[in-house]
Amino acid sequence: MVTHTPESCAKARLAIRDTLDVVGGKWKLVLLAVLRSGKKRFNQLSREAGISPRILSKELQELELNGLVKREVCQTKPITVLYELTPYSKTLDEVMNAMEKWGTQHRRKIILGE
Repeated sequence: MVTHTPESCAKARLAIRDTLDVVGGKWKLVLLAVLRSGKKRFNQLSREAGISPRILSKELQELELNGLVKREVCQTKPITVLYELTPYSKTLDEVMNAMEKWGTQHRRKIILGE
């Protein structure tokens, strides 16, 4: 049984806040989910995630800054930029899998009334 003390709750809140600072918001986890299937070009990511280029650029910069996404500039004409997950992004697999499972259950409950 887990005992919740004021100190343990404060540490938990700090850890959750730190996590949300990195992956919070409407798009970051969606982008990470899209990139799970492999490298994507900028426009491809924008299309698949349903996100505007301006917001996508900002979100990708933040994900790259936090070591979750790698940006690769290919010396082609025109220049191609590819994005992919880093090995460090794998540390979020358990969280993302749990969110996917919960989201599926929630959708069934709310939409299908199961």
